[in-house]
Amino acid sequence: MHGSSPAALPTLPTMAHDPGGGAPSPGGGEGAAGDTGGTGSVPGAVRFARYAYPPNALGYCGPADAQGFLGAAVEGADLHALAVRAAAFTGAWPYLQLVAAANGIDDPLDGRVVDAYWVGNELLDTVPADALADLVHDRFAMRPGGLALPGRDDPAGAGGAGDPASGAAAAAAGCRAHHSFHVFAVYPWLGLLRRGMDGPPLTVLDRCRIRPGTVEEVGGDTAAVRSRPLVHHRGRLAFGDERLEEVRHGVDGVGLVGPLRPGDTVAMHWDWVCERLEPARARRLDAATRHTLDVVNTLGSDARGPGAQSSGRSASRPGARRTTR
Repeated sequence: MHGSSPAALPTLPTMAHDPGGGAPSPGGGEGAAGDTGGTGSVPGAVRFARYAYPPNALGYCGPADAQGFLGAAVEGADLHALAVRAAAFTGAWPYLQLVAAANGIDDPLDGRVVDAYWVGNELLDTVPADALADLVHDRFAMRPGGLALPGRDDPAGAGGAGDPASGAAAAAAGCRAHHSFHVFAVYPWLGLLRRGMDGPPLTVLDRCRIRPGTVEEVGGDTAAVRSRPLVHHRGRLAFGDERLEEVRHGVDGVGLVGPLRPGDTVAMHWDWVCERLEPARARRLDAATRHTLDVVNTLGSDARGPGAQSSGRSASRPGARRTTR
């Protein structure tokens, strides 16, 4: 199988906080834990686990015992146990709470809420910008690995990593409570990239986002998937030319999705296939990610001055050629 394998992965910052609230509900009532791709076919707790397991297995976030987490996600039988584990993902859980509350949904693991955060849907449109900015400030700013927010903790507007598009500024400019917002505007990696640290920041930004791809070849527990990597040019992020990458879909035959076939459209997180995507959800994922890129690119260009944007490329067009969660 021919595809690019990920390079050595950097150490990610920890953004710790008390997730708050009581024990979550399991997002049940959505049918069996099958894999037909629709939001109503998989319980919310199971879908959350499919996306949260890859960074958990790498030790980046979530509770210990990643192997047990994988087993519970695959079996999909003990939804309460999965829900308790989900609340321990202190990066993702506050966004689920926010999206649910903004839409009058009691359960943060409701399937629609989980789909909104990882893939993108209309629930994101009802989340107030000031609520999103407050969440970033209250949960992540000035914590270990977190960012200082321009205008609040950092009056000079430099941000903890020198990224003008971080946190509150990105929320006020129109970012939504999507996973790509957390990756591009809350984590410090884009700021580090703009400061000239090449390599690891771009790798993290590319692998940590949820990215779509098309399966080309399947062999054993891995698959070759055609996707478009992120590229960086003069402070702007864009999608580069298509490339093949090798990702996992199982361990010793146990995986997060059923058997894959060439031609399947899938969602990937770090080095794992998380689920199949039907065309409508693939389009929503693409649109949500492009929207976030447009906002952070615009903010970054504005901060560098009027001449900076002319040499960059729009996030809706392929960027400079370069192959790299």
